[in-house]
Amino acid sequence: MSALNKAKGFKQSRSGTYLSMAGTAFSAVGVAKQIKKARSEQDTLRLVDAAVSAVAIVTGLAILYRELKRLGDDDVLLG
Repeated sequence: MSALNKAKGFKQSRSGTYLSMAGTAFSAVGVAKQIKKARSEQDTLRLVDAAVSAVAIVTGLAILYRELKRLGDDDVLLG
């Protein structure tokens, strides 16, 4: 299997899914800072924007978790 095919299959692997989950969870740090700043400035519009972003992060993590469960033990990169 060529390196290019392995790289393309990485996103559908358990490792790739874990990496995507970590990246999505890391973006929660930015949203938490945005919420803190919006509260200190009493900016309702920024607070709503941050809340919508937080919901998007939770949804993204749920989708990735579902994908991880779907993959089960069938890892693309192991074979």
